[in-house]
Amino acid sequence: MATDTASMNNNKSVLWDWLTTVDHKKLAVLYLMAGTLFFVKAGVMALFMRIQLMSAENDFLSGQTFNEFITMHGTIMLFLAATPLIFAFMNFAVPLQIGARDVAFPFINALGFWIFFFGGLLVSVSWFFGGAPDAGWTAYVPLSSGEYADLGLDFYVLGLQISGIGTLVSAINFIVTIINMRAPGMTMMRMPLFCWTGLVTSILIVFAFTPLAAGLALLMLDRIFGGQFFIPDSGGNAVLWQHIFWIFGHPEVYILVLPAFGIISEVIPAFSKKRLFGYTAMVFATLIIAFLSFMVWVHHMFTVGIGPITNSVFAIATMAIGVPTGIKIFNWLFTMWGGKITFNTAMLCASSFVPTFVLGGVTGVMLAMVPVDYLYHDTYFVVAHFHYIVVGGIVLGLLAGTYYWYPKMFGHKLNEKLGILMFWLFYVGFHLTFFIQHILGLIGMPRRVFTYLDGQGMETMNLVSTIGAFLMGAGVLVLVINVVYSAFTSERITVRDPWDARTLEWATTTPIPEYNFAQTPQVRSLDPWFYEKVHGDGLMKPAEPMDEIHMPNGSILPFMIGLGLFVWGFGMIMLNMENPIMPAPIVIGVGFVITFGSMLMRSIKEDHGYHIPLDKVKKIEKEVS
Repeated sequence: MATDTASMNNNKSVLWDWLTTVDHKKLAVLYLMAGTLFFVKAGVMALFMRIQLMSAENDFLSGQTFNEFITMHGTIMLFLAATPLIFAFMNFAVPLQIGARDVAFPFINALGFWIFFFGGLLVSVSWFFGGAPDAGWTAYVPLSSGEYADLGLDFYVLGLQISGIGTLVSAINFIVTIINMRAPGMTMMRMPLFCWTGLVTSILIVFAFTPLAAGLALLMLDRIFGGQFFIPDSGGNAVLWQHIFWIFGHPEVYILVLPAFGIISEVIPAFSKKRLFGYTAMVFATLIIAFLSFMVWVHHMFTVGIGPITNSVFAIATMAIGVPTGIKIFNWLFTMWGGKITFNTAMLCASSFVPTFVLGGVTGVMLAMVPVDYLYHDTYFVVAHFHYIVVGGIVLGLLAGTYYWYPKMFGHKLNEKLGILMFWLFYVGFHLTFFIQHILGLIGMPRRVFTYLDGQGMETMNLVSTIGAFLMGAGVLVLVINVVYSAFTSERITVRDPWDARTLEWATTTPIPEYNFAQTPQVRSLDPWFYEKVHGDGLMKPAEPMDEIHMPNGSILPFMIGLGLFVWGFGMIMLNMENPIMPAPIVIGVGFVITFGSMLMRSIKEDHGYHIPLDKVKKIEKEVS
């Protein structure tokens, strides 16, 4: 019976296989594809905005369209592009790095992806129903109230609510996986830094996404059911939304940045041929950053008028968070110091991350000073600071991770010449785009405006910024070309470790079998794979005898639950539509039936997975070794 089930799994159609997969490696690819699509979409919006701002009094975009673009650009980049790309690498690398065969709950892992994806889809279809959300990605009340914002904001509220549920369940899954499923000998202080940042990020998501979910629920009640939580005329408090949003919003920055730190902490040692300097200090710096990230949200609200004592406390906390970040910067520099550095694309992205992120951090400390923040708060100086953190930090980290793990994920390397070209186009374009925006902010250009008057000395700098944005776009285009070109021209990688790296994912064969490790590895040191290459026989010591392997069955139910939530969310939005094509309660009911019917099927149907017989395991190992 077990063999029949395994055989059935191998005979599925390609589309059905991807729709029903619970394999963390395939889900990583799905996250990578979805995140890339959203990233490109938001990037195109950014180019349109930069065209609008490249000259004074331009009429390329209307003010309304610009507001929709600026809202969707920020929303997509943070919630629907950066987050799934982070989860792509966490899904792929974390189980392998801890020596596990999968995550703790494979079904929940697939569920997290599909709920995220359908939530993002719900936000995106707003364009076809009267316009996208237009109150800014922070959706400040009263701009996002029913009085000022149209139907697009309902798509924002319900789409992010659904997408956030997917992110939340995925984070819980990773917490359980990292704590419970490490290979024998892998103590917490032997975990790779990427696993540590993945664990801390997942904990941050649990504590940060819950207030966001509560805030979105309250905003939904205000907009759809006539609630009064944020409406001052009815006794509500608009500033309450800012508190709720930024209690989520500032940890969110570190939810995205910490995994990028983890990627940098894997790439720099691998291509410096050195152990990561100050591993223990790096771990504790990560924990301190996570703790302090919840202590600084009011620095986004210095101009609200909360008072000097509160502002001072949060200013000090904001400056304090620079200390553990500085520890990381120096440790990366000391890792490279004296190393035999290979400057391939991954290392270029990782090493250039360091000075870029430092510049973003320095301007962050400047904005932590309350009087300075009063001057710069609503100017392009803040836009520049934020993008130095998000693009100069997160995106460079993601690009480093892409080139580093690509051979293991897809079985071939990306072309290095195209990679170097991509890096320089993107990196030069990035600094042209955003460095000059610091100066624009200092001379008084306000953010979130779609045009400006001639003769204010802003035209040339805005033109340079736009040219830089197109260079960044060209860099992303070269990356896409590289992916397609390399798929057809690159030689297949058959060795385990093309980079001479240090961690367990490189101890597996290429391509990686569905079960990851035929025998759970025995970890004897930090950097276990490098340790066995130096002190062992070049292979990981097994912690168990070879035996048949239990694997989870695929399931269409995660897809169906995500679809059901999409239908339910759309039905809720239809309650605010003037002329819906059918009664909203019917659509809500259909979504409810699909969602809870799928959950009921999962509850009553016993699914014990299947076993890969020992003889088949031996055959696979013989073929791939």
